[in-house]
Amino acid sequence: MSTKDTIHSKLTQAFAPVSLDVIDESEKHRGHGGWREGGETHFRVRIVSEAFAGMSRVNRHRAINDLLADELAAGVHALALEIRSPDEPDPRAARVSDAS
Repeated sequence: MSTKDTIHSKLTQAFAPVSLDVIDESEKHRGHGGWREGGETHFRVRIVSEAFAGMSRVNRHRAINDLLADELAAGVHALALEIRSPDEPDPRAARVSDAS
């Protein structure tokens, strides 16, 4: 199983998200620290789950980093996290409407 698939599976099992995107952004970091041929070094995770309701931003990040500790130790160099509960607005939607 690819690292991307493993991340997706672990997050799905742990948080039962209503929305989840795991994006391999490794190619954007070609030549930078941690990059290696074949990718799967830099990921962006966008996750929406009721499990994050009432949690601080720090605790949300800790929960995901703890869950993915093996992947981080095994070669995932960067993990960008966009975490929210379903009742929180998507900050990307605000950026799109601001650009209009």
